[in-house]
Amino acid sequence: MRFGLNTFLYASPFTNESVSMFKKLKKWGFDTVEIAIEDPSHVDPAFLKAAAAKAGLAIGSICAAMGPGRDFRGSAADQKNAQKYLTALVDQAAAMGCPRIIGPLYSVVGLIGSHDDKTKAKHFKLVVKNLKQLAKHAEKKGVLLCVEPLNRFETDFLNTCDQGLRLVKAVNSPAVKLHLDTFHMNIEEKNQAAAILKAGKHLGHFHACGTDRGVPGGDSLDWKPIVAALKKIGYKQDVVIESFTTDVKVIARAAAIWRKMEPNRDDIPVKGLKNMHRLFGRAK
Repeated sequence: MRFGLNTFLYASPFTNESVSMFKKLKKWGFDTVEIAIEDPSHVDPAFLKAAAAKAGLAIGSICAAMGPGRDFRGSAADQKNAQKYLTALVDQAAAMGCPRIIGPLYSVVGLIGSHDDKTKAKHFKLVVKNLKQLAKHAEKKGVLLCVEPLNRFETDFLNTCDQGLRLVKAVNSPAVKLHLDTFHMNIEEKNQAAAILKAGKHLGHFHACGTDRGVPGGDSLDWKPIVAALKKIGYKQDVVIESFTTDVKVIARAAAIWRKMEPNRDDIPVKGLKNMHRLFGRAK
């Protein structure tokens, strides 16, 4: 099992120049980096791959930024934009030797509302249709698509592990897996460990986040059963710290971060990684 950090903590948008953070991530003890690519034109895959290798990091995942105009359940134009964007990310992941694209790959973040059953069924059908198309391309490229349920304040489409599994099974592709996040699960799941056990073999990615988006393991969450559940299902993929601060204004606004979560931004990765090593029983 490897431990990584999402780059949104330090950069938005991530560009070629942002690789300057790789050296300190390795120094702190991270194995992987999760790169949030808001616009594929901002980065050169070959350059990122070389920079990560030089720093001694693996590019473990690409985090999709599902902003306005990227929506598999939206207008025809939005669906086309989302398909074009995510296809480009798959191609970039393959070029970087990155095994997975992660995040809410189904819809624009922030779209919430009460829909009748007919509209919900229509949305689900559209997302399945579009993900099937994307999955065929991902299969050819050897890249996984890991769909992430978000909490009710960020999406009305996919909130729970059960809903995520329903979508994964409907797409029915070896390239489509589930992505779970402790921050969202803390809001939506009755029992996080039970959700992880239910996900089982379908779990392809995992975010370790503090309940307040601060230091994971320094929060109110009971981490022991979560770690035990991950070990029980034989999860051996990356565990990535994804936290946000007021320092990166665009992401702070999107994630509703209005105050400092920790005294120092670096406390999140440094203390968080130390906690993950302790909780998972891994030596430094």
